[in-house]
Amino acid sequence: MRLLTKAARCAVSHTEPGRRHFWGWLNAVFNKVDYERIKAIGPDRAAAEWLLRCGAKVRFQGFDRWHHDYNGLPTGPLGRYKIQAIDATESCIMYRGFDHLDGLTCVEEIKLNKCIYIEDTCLERLSSIENLQKSLYMMEVVSCGNVTDKGVIALHRLGNLEYLFLSDLPGIKDRQTTVDRLQTALPRLDIALDLD
Repeated sequence: MRLLTKAARCAVSHTEPGRRHFWGWLNAVFNKVDYERIKAIGPDRAAAEWLLRCGAKVRFQGFDRWHHDYNGLPTGPLGRYKIQAIDATESCIMYRGFDHLDGLTCVEEIKLNKCIYIEDTCLERLSSIENLQKSLYMMEVVSCGNVTDKGVIALHRLGNLEYLFLSDLPGIKDRQTTVDRLQTALPRLDIALDLD
């Protein structure tokens, strides 16, 4: 009860730091992984719920439209719907929730645009997921201010990555070395840069 009272005080506080603290706490709660839920409903449904809860969108195989409404997710037998694409534009996904991605086998595209919690450790974690190493072929990282050369270079483990768009990443200091290292590891990778 004390925690709820403290959270309520932060929410109604008129100071900017109080509001920031409350939203940071709430975003961390949204990213908490419930392993029992993943077992019960399957990795794709659990990941979709996590992503939508954090403000992202998903597209399932066989669907043309993006799902952004938590209540509009398709229902059916366990494992029937597989996530094909993730658009995390302006979402609050963070490292803490990336365990949701472990069981996904069909993700081909990920967009990380204007994600304030995305940092190098997130890209390192994402590129360490074996299923994504095999399935992901298109990725965007745009206006994620905490991403540096280290995080982008970690993407070299995504063996099927064919297209990478990088833009507005002030943490990238040595652009040429970063691009060279990626293209050495992934020779068929097409990198589009807009880092100026």
